[in-house]
Amino acid sequence: MLTSALFAFLHHLAAFAMIGALVAELVLFGRPLTVTLARKVQRADMIYGASAGILLVVGLLRVFVFEKGGAYYFSNAAFIAKLSLFVLVALMSIYPTVLFLSWNRQLEAGQAPQISDSQAGRVRRILVLELAGVAAILLLAALMARGIGHLGAAA
Repeated sequence: MLTSALFAFLHHLAAFAMIGALVAELVLFGRPLTVTLARKVQRADMIYGASAGILLVVGLLRVFVFEKGGAYYFSNAAFIAKLSLFVLVALMSIYPTVLFLSWNRQLEAGQAPQISDSQAGRVRRILVLELAGVAAILLLAALMARGIGHLGAAA
């Protein structure tokens, strides 16, 4: 019981770290970018990715080891939608991450990254969509936790 509670805590901690890092990216990603600001964006993106990875691993451990088991969760439409949306948000995050990593040479040379207006707009839109996706994931988690969405009679 204590282990289950600790994994629930880790799951929530990773989720809040992920949300905080994503909000930080959105706030920090402004124009013009300075060397310092670009490094902060990269750091926030690194924390975002690490916390998302931890969230996924801990969440899957909760599903298969510490909670009701995979059969229970995978028979819940809210859980399936939540997991699918998590994957979609992860896929959306690839473009900003690749862009942020492409800045490394410029930053090592002490130069601020140069990004076009279209790149900047695309990144901002993606970050906002990721935040909306995370908000929807939170709604789905609340529904799932209350048994809403169960597909079988054994709810």
